[in-house]
Amino acid sequence: MWENQSLFRVSAQLFADGVFNLLDRALKPEIFLLGIASARETDEPQAVLIEPQNHRYAGPDFAAVKDHAVALEPDGPREVVYHLHQLDHDRYEKQRWYELLRRATEHTLHELVARRQEDRVSFCSTPVSTGGYQVLIVLQLSAEAYHNYYALPGPTVPNRPAALLAATIEELLLDASRALRESDHADDDRLVLNRDYNEVLRAAGRRFMLRAAAGSHGLYDACNGVAALRHEGDEGVGTMLISRRNHPAVVPVLMLDTPVPLRDHRRIRKLLELSEDRHALITDATDVFGLGYLVEPDDAQYEPLFTVHFTKHYSWELSHDGHRMMKVVSNTPRLPQGTIDEGNFTKAVGRIFPALDAAGIAYLWELTLNAAKQEHGTILLISEGAAQEAVRLSPQCFRVTPRLMTPSVLRLVTNIDGAVLIEPSGTCHAIGAILDGLATEKGDSSRGSRYNSVLRYVESSRYPVLAVVVSEDGWIDLLPPVWR
Repeated sequence: MWENQSLFRVSAQLFADGVFNLLDRALKPEIFLLGIASARETDEPQAVLIEPQNHRYAGPDFAAVKDHAVALEPDGPREVVYHLHQLDHDRYEKQRWYELLRRATEHTLHELVARRQEDRVSFCSTPVSTGGYQVLIVLQLSAEAYHNYYALPGPTVPNRPAALLAATIEELLLDASRALRESDHADDDRLVLNRDYNEVLRAAGRRFMLRAAAGSHGLYDACNGVAALRHEGDEGVGTMLISRRNHPAVVPVLMLDTPVPLRDHRRIRKLLELSEDRHALITDATDVFGLGYLVEPDDAQYEPLFTVHFTKHYSWELSHDGHRMMKVVSNTPRLPQGTIDEGNFTKAVGRIFPALDAAGIAYLWELTLNAAKQEHGTILLISEGAAQEAVRLSPQCFRVTPRLMTPSVLRLVTNIDGAVLIEPSGTCHAIGAILDGLATEKGDSSRGSRYNSVLRYVESSRYPVLAVVVSEDGWIDLLPPVWR
């Protein structure tokens, strides 16, 4: 298609890896390029090309894409927008055709994935014309990991993604398409896909919050501004309900004569002290106009609404209908991974310690739930070599007389820094352990020292090991991660 197509695809793949690994490594992104010749029929040689050339899909798999795009045209007369300038009208018609081609390609990929029974979900960029081809950037993710996260129900709304993950996909494909258009004009030493990964996620967070705010801009940044403030030395903790005025599902308790603009962060932070239990500030994403609460789900007037929970300094979460959809820490959004799924935990324990019976797994699960309640963070390290590691790490831990760890004792010993070393049987050998390990390429600079030190230890451990990492910002991780 063009000279540097392999270099561009590799750059796009590294870019996707960097962005989605910050959200969930189990997503396993894959990028490939699909080129459809502009002036050839799709059944002609070289009419459909794929980069890389040894990809599992081949050109003939997409031979009917153009026909399918034509079939997506609505029957009967369609609304036609005419522009005064012919070039503007031609540009409009070209963009409309490109959108049909994108939808047809996604539909073809869905059929291919279903026919081959692949655990993938596919997304396509709008085509970019280069080298005589209409080039689509295709992103595929693990379907199981993708569908593991809650998304807003109902039909798709253009430019209003139904989840943070969907917003991130849109943002990444837009960046990649922009880079592809610029690649022909860029100098050889210029990095085209050089946007900071966390900045991509922040842009995705703003894009997703437009859905919660019904199109009003500024809600994402307003929440960050409020979360950054203290009131009389206390952290901002409270709830804000996003609702239109006079919503039948919201019971008002106190209404302000003069609404407070959301951009007035200090006054909003002070008003946040009013929210408690069910009662929350009510905002239409532009102003805060009162205090109230949402009716119970069994009420005839009930409707799921977005809720912003300010959890601590610099931290807040967005929820919908009881589902946490986005967690923002220090202005950077992440997917909600604050809890451990029992099924994933059971799968991980069964894989790493196959000799452990159901009762043993249940006991470890009980200990894990108790460790997860530690507000200041902790590490529960389950290792077949716990006894040997306690001896090796004795200069940097407190060795204890071996005893069965119980939830009540675990609650006490996790009050100090360091890891708690136990065997799969639940026998404890050390507390307050400072872990070591070799540097690994799987490290994540956006995460804290606790997470990365455990990751280094797990990656270089000589024994089968499973670590439960509870970070101070509320994140909970299983290491090594469970590939869903």
